[in-house]
Amino acid sequence: MPALANPAVLGLTGFGMTTVLLNMMNANIISGTALGMIFAIGIFYGGLAQIVAGAMEFRKGNTFGLTAFTSYGFFWISLVALLIFPTIGWAKAVDSTSMAAYLAMWGLFTAYMFVATLKKNRATQFIFGSLTILFFLLAIHDYTGIALVGTIAGLEGILCGLSAIYLAAAEMLKEAHGKEILPVGGL
Repeated sequence: MPALANPAVLGLTGFGMTTVLLNMMNANIISGTALGMIFAIGIFYGGLAQIVAGAMEFRKGNTFGLTAFTSYGFFWISLVALLIFPTIGWAKAVDSTSMAAYLAMWGLFTAYMFVATLKKNRATQFIFGSLTILFFLLAIHDYTGIALVGTIAGLEGILCGLSAIYLAAAEMLKEAHGKEILPVGGL
């Protein structure tokens, strides 16, 4: 069987870039007028590209990669749907308590995915640890409405997204150069 490409680079980059851009808006670094851009990247790069990466991880026999990339790909698509459907009349807007519950469930899922990373490199652990914190911060923000919590979540989300981009770059450079260029804290 021919060697398979590393789909994690695609999945991590799609996740990372989408996460950074959304959280730049959450942290008030870019304005809400960027929402169309967030929807587009959320559907196509954060969503579909991660689903493709998950399918490729399935082919490699990687249950963790399959579950992570496919789940978060569908997270992005579902999040965009939750935000767009009310504007086109397909559903009523989700109230803040319900959105907090949605985000908390993603936090719970991410928490057990984080536990699975404890046998992986430190960079992967950081991504999932910071993503767990991000989901719970976002849930707290939606539940309480405290603006400062939203800003903190945004800043923490930027860090989470950048860490995914870093790991994607580390894996791409390692393959391109045949040696580790960016350290990932291997076990």
